[in-house]
Amino acid sequence: MIVDLPDTTVSKISRALVNVREEGGAVALGRVLTLIILTREGSLEEVVEAANDASREHPMRVIVVMIDGSTDTDSRLDAQIRVGGDAGASEVITLRAFGEAGSSNLESLVTGLLLPDAPVVVWWPNKTPESPSTTSIGRIAQRRITDAATKSDPAAWVASLGKNQAPGDTDLAWTRLTHWREQLAAVLDQPPYDAVTAVQVRGAASSPSTALLAAWLRLMLDVPVDWRYLPEDEWSDGIKSVRLTRAGGDVVLERSSPAIACLTQPGQPEHDLVLPRRTLRECLAEELRRLDPDVLYGRVITEGWELLEPATQETHG
Repeated sequence: MIVDLPDTTVSKISRALVNVREEGGAVALGRVLTLIILTREGSLEEVVEAANDASREHPMRVIVVMIDGSTDTDSRLDAQIRVGGDAGASEVITLRAFGEAGSSNLESLVTGLLLPDAPVVVWWPNKTPESPSTTSIGRIAQRRITDAATKSDPAAWVASLGKNQAPGDTDLAWTRLTHWREQLAAVLDQPPYDAVTAVQVRGAASSPSTALLAAWLRLMLDVPVDWRYLPEDEWSDGIKSVRLTRAGGDVVLERSSPAIACLTQPGQPEHDLVLPRRTLRECLAEELRRLDPDVLYGRVITEGWELLEPATQETHG
């Protein structure tokens, strides 16, 4: 069910939401959190679809806020409510703020629509403030999600993450690394247990996850990490390879295609592993599984990043 509410107020939206739930038989019981999404118009359906998919694992209320930055537009708030089949296991409230309604404190637009006594998560899928935790919306959230891959300069964004880091911050460039980290940890948990003496990481210029993987390995293994971005004609998307140097021979995990990686270890046959790039829905669902601060992520973007040798960061093209 979809209900449009043109030129409305937050109190009217709240009353309409109650009526829609009663008419449609939907209830707010069981919603575990409120997800606030701050996005632009052209990305609305993509982010709502990802949130709806993630809601099947995490039933929630989704509040999507879009601001019209025009100064010559009359102050107005348009809203839309989606429940039932149009909202997955969530209820979606879309807010479009025009004129002064969008230039004032954003917190006032959403406060009256938050689920009572439920955690708040804020997601900036594209247009992100430099310091999310200090914004009016960011201050009311337990978790704040950004995405370096959507930035015009992903490498510069990753480099700045540690400067503005606050407990509860995370970035989907880190979430996309989960399967890589699992595979590499599994390799090191198997014999022979030779110490890693050096690491090499390669990835596409459009992949900020490459830098975060290098910082994680530098922090965890405490060895030199040689990392760089590859030219687009050599590798165009995501992480390409990781090489772990050990006395008994190198361990190499390298993608032969965007979805398949080959694991090479001394004295063992090569293994092809399914290692596709993770979808937006998968990354969002994983981040919503934990609402406590990701301490390891905080250490990676601060301690790990500072430990990387400057000479290994020379290519960002």
